[in-house]
Amino acid sequence: MPEPLVIAVVGHTNAGKTSLLRTLTRQVDFGEVSARPGTTRHAQALALRLDGQVAARFIDTPGLEDSVALLDFLARQPGETRTERVRAFLAGPEARAAFEQEAKVLRALLEGADCAMLVIDTRQPVLPKYRAEIEILVACAKPIMPVLNFVRDGASRVADWHTALQEAGLHARAEFDVVAPFVGSERELYTDLASLLPQRRAQLAGMVDALALQARDRQQAAARIVASHLIDVAAMRRALPADDFADPLRQKAFVRAFQDDVRGHARHGVAELLALFGFRPGDAELADLPEQAARWEDDLFNPELLKRAGTRLGLGAMIGAGVGVVADVALAGMSLGAASALGATVGGALSGGWRPLWRKAKNRLDGVQELTADDALLLLLAEHLTALAGALARRGHAAQQRLTVSTTIAPAGEARASVSQAVLAAVQALAPARGHPQWERGARGARDNEERAELQERVARLLPHEPEEEQAA
Repeated sequence: MPEPLVIAVVGHTNAGKTSLLRTLTRQVDFGEVSARPGTTRHAQALALRLDGQVAARFIDTPGLEDSVALLDFLARQPGETRTERVRAFLAGPEARAAFEQEAKVLRALLEGADCAMLVIDTRQPVLPKYRAEIEILVACAKPIMPVLNFVRDGASRVADWHTALQEAGLHARAEFDVVAPFVGSERELYTDLASLLPQRRAQLAGMVDALALQARDRQQAAARIVASHLIDVAAMRRALPADDFADPLRQKAFVRAFQDDVRGHARHGVAELLALFGFRPGDAELADLPEQAARWEDDLFNPELLKRAGTRLGLGAMIGAGVGVVADVALAGMSLGAASALGATVGGALSGGWRPLWRKAKNRLDGVQELTADDALLLLLAEHLTALAGALARRGHAAQQRLTVSTTIAPAGEARASVSQAVLAAVQALAPARGHPQWERGARGARDNEERAELQERVARLLPHEPEEEQAA
């Protein structure tokens, strides 16, 4: 195993150095990210682990705050080369006095780092202090990769920064938005860095491959999380005795309790996705789900509700009669032959055995009503959780605003139609869960078994979950 690559992350105060490290290492709690200048006061080390091994160590350094004065001071130091003059400065008293912060940066770069990432806030004009900062860093004679931050901001002066870097002899550069990274920007950052470190090229290529594998693993795990919570909701079945059903207030309370249970499953799904992608609880939330329509009539969809849900999901008339039917269609006065035209939903319900149907028949004879989640709700929940997984995959760990996810952040046009078709197929595959209320985790009598696990994998494979590097920004 080669020695870990040591990278000093340098730059002016508040350029986004700590934010970059949070995103590259997916450690949302590292350091302090703030709009206040000079938040980082000491050099801090942070490891990037891949496959259980430390692949790289980043050194988060303080900002260079008085670069113009330091450049003038360095010109008066002894030494034939710029690097010798930097070393002379570090050995002198001013490195522990007026220029203590700057000395921490230069010492980290000269004495321990293989290279530097120079983080630049492109919203700032190219002022003399920034030119002086670049000149001082170049004097350390270590490979430098400029990382241009905030390039998508309307105030970005990226063209001016390109020119300034070229004038300083820095022709390689990377563009990386630390809050919402570009697609593939992490891969490109390490690939470009390899051009400055030819002796580390193979090591950096291995890091790129390992990061891509981690991204695929996260997306597959996210799909399994979404699938499991969809099974929870699809398996939900609540019985209401006839006397309670006759009381409008009790009926309303019963429906409200059911809705709260659905929202509880949704919240647990959000929490698991946040943990998977390395975010904190509360960093994101789902937009509230629509009111669940009471399914008092043989668990069939209200056609108008189904139509509205289809419109919201961009599916329109593609939602056919096969969606929104559960096992008790056979008890609704329909023949099994007619029901078979409704598609795999009926067959999936029957695959759970006749016991659920017998229980439902007995409940119906006793006047007991049952409430379940309709497929319109499952479609929306699947779309919301899938959209959240995609948004978290593209979100930088330096983002400070709470992420609110609804179906409106899903792709548009043909991409959206493709995603919606995949989600629809996944929801249709949930049919067997209708006959297994014990598959709802957290419910009384809940049991996890091989059949549930197989359904979870099947639904997860149907859900859209492209690797992070291939997703649209």
